[in-house]
Amino acid sequence: MNDTRPILFFDSGVGGLSVLDETRKQLPQARFIYAADSAGFPYGARQDAEIAARVPALLGRLTERYRPRLIVIACNTASTIALAAVRAALDLPIVGTVPAIKPAAEQSLSRVIGVLGTEATVRQRYVDDLAARYAGDCRVLRHGSATLAGLAEARLRGEAVPPSAFRDAVVPLFEQSGGDSMDIVVNACTHFPLVTPDLMAVIPHRVRFIDGAAGIARRVAYLTRDQQWPDQTGDDIAVFTRWGDSERALTPALKRHGLHHFESI
Repeated sequence: MNDTRPILFFDSGVGGLSVLDETRKQLPQARFIYAADSAGFPYGARQDAEIAARVPALLGRLTERYRPRLIVIACNTASTIALAAVRAALDLPIVGTVPAIKPAAEQSLSRVIGVLGTEATVRQRYVDDLAARYAGDCRVLRHGSATLAGLAEARLRGEAVPPSAFRDAVVPLFEQSGGDSMDIVVNACTHFPLVTPDLMAVIPHRVRFIDGAAGIARRVAYLTRDQQWPDQTGDDIAVFTRWGDSERALTPALKRHGLHHFESI
């Protein structure tokens, strides 16, 4: 059977490419649709109620149009706010993205870990629950950056971003009490792994950055383990809710990530 149903990835922007890359390694035979809510970017600056309404509505439209076999919400902010509503609204598997606090706590030697996310993500009760459940013996420092996701988008557009911009975005995490003992930082936004080398170059001491992309990819592979796949791949699509100059400038980067066709919704 030639099952051409795609796996649909959704993010506010292009941060979810970091998760798409890991999933493609696990499932090279799959067909992918990558959807970016560029008209709503950045989610981290929006009110929770707006995200809670916007994400299920958009994913409903995308599901009707592309008929995916599974959806990955490759966005920490959208997942922590809207995952339950999306699962209630759509009758297909939904995989969310949550901060990798559990593996960070398992691996930390200093027992001080950082959570670097958007302002919307780090304030969620969901993050409180993860920290209490999995990192109860750790000091968990948080910082919500209002600019870092935008810097990652600029990087992918090929724009020059000064190191000082990355420094200003990340150093407040390390300036908190206990920050000099921190040994692991959770990238709690899918945009951030795309600029981890830039962050490593400006932080005050060496740490390891970790994220949940590989775990999400394994989960997707598990949920689709008995399914059929297309006879041929290569028609992967990037979909945007706004297709303007900023989105067109992303075209070379999108092609490097295996997305060669572009649409708007």
